[in-house]
Amino acid sequence: MRIAPSLSIVVLFAAACAPSDGSPHQHTPTAPTGLATITATDPVADSAARHGTASHALHLWRPGASDTCSEAVHARYTVVGADGRVYPTWHPPMDPQTGCRFGHEHGRDPRGSALYAEIGDVPFGYAAEQAMASATGGMRHEDHVGHKIEWENDVQLHYAQNGQRVPFDVRCDWLTSFHQGTHSNDALTNNTHELHYHVRCTDGTRLHAVLMSRLGQPGRFVRACDKRTTVDPRLAPQSGQLAGAGTRFIPDRQCALQHILVRSGQWSQYSLGLYEDWLTASYLRTADGREVAYFDPHFAVFNPSRYADPAQPTRLRRTIDLCDERAGSGSRQRRARGGACEWGTNYGQLRLSWDDPRSPFNGTHREVYFNQTALDNANGPTVWYTDAYGGNASSTPFGGAIRQVVAAVSNRRPWPLESQAAGADRRYGGSGVHAPN
Repeated sequence: MRIAPSLSIVVLFAAACAPSDGSPHQHTPTAPTGLATITATDPVADSAARHGTASHALHLWRPGASDTCSEAVHARYTVVGADGRVYPTWHPPMDPQTGCRFGHEHGRDPRGSALYAEIGDVPFGYAAEQAMASATGGMRHEDHVGHKIEWENDVQLHYAQNGQRVPFDVRCDWLTSFHQGTHSNDALTNNTHELHYHVRCTDGTRLHAVLMSRLGQPGRFVRACDKRTTVDPRLAPQSGQLAGAGTRFIPDRQCALQHILVRSGQWSQYSLGLYEDWLTASYLRTADGREVAYFDPHFAVFNPSRYADPAQPTRLRRTIDLCDERAGSGSRQRRARGGACEWGTNYGQLRLSWDDPRSPFNGTHREVYFNQTALDNANGPTVWYTDAYGGNASSTPFGGAIRQVVAAVSNRRPWPLESQAAGADRRYGGSGVHAPN
């Protein structure tokens, strides 16, 4: 049996940030010795029995009413993690062998990444599993469909000088996988989300990091359309979560009223009213607080299928319902005008449910901001072991630790790198994809 990547973390230096294909996975991935992955072709239970113990994440997906793939077909897309457990991994929205539809997507096919030969397939839920196995926090239950992959090869880096973007002679390959639930109320209160972050640059900087990233306060989020108002959804977060340096900018009812439901003569501003942006700020640190690595990609969604409304029992509303909403009457009537609501409903001819594959609000239009990656590991070990949150970094493994690989360099710079956005021109919808996604 070949074992999946040990999910090492190789530290790279810095990269980018700003708003701005999935080919069939019908093969057994190949990778260098010690990093190889496995793709099961058996049903869920048999996959776990033959290839390792099932992870918690393995059993989470169930087909919905409009999904035509079975759980057994979904179980063909698995990988064995460094802990010997079987995890779900990337798959196309439509199974190429059977032609069935899964109803959700995981972003860009990682096999096109220049880093794929090093990291293999991404085990969704690996960091969350280690959090449960350690004493550093409670289990973070994240659904399957929220895991999204994005990557870019050969990215030219820039820095700012006199207000201008100046390129310099360093290029990077990067790949991320992040769990971002823009279809449920989970993110309204839970601030801890799984992040896989891999980078390799021409100056020798490298990072392959896996952890549970903390974004802001548990039980709170920040209103996306003003980026300053803290909103309490009045939901209890899952236990064991602590505050982090990141932020979750999430649209709420106020954003919808201000930018989507507008008067005659105005156009709805979807990019202001619905744009959801999560700013990570993650660290690998020793027990005494010394920083080994820092990285902060941002993840944004243009068309979330929900927005927050703490006045509702579920603390959310469905975005598609804005297309049918009318407030007031006559010339003062406020409603959605133009854009996705018009073309998505055939100018009011269709009344769609939130999980209808025809809905334009399904979380498939996204972008990732590649920002800073700073290493402070000159002459240090290239392999570190941390807890699931990137803390207690040690050169010696311990129970529940994640193996992180960090280049033995220090790449601190007197100026930050300019942010670079990727993915906005890619649409991952179609093939029956619908919310929840």
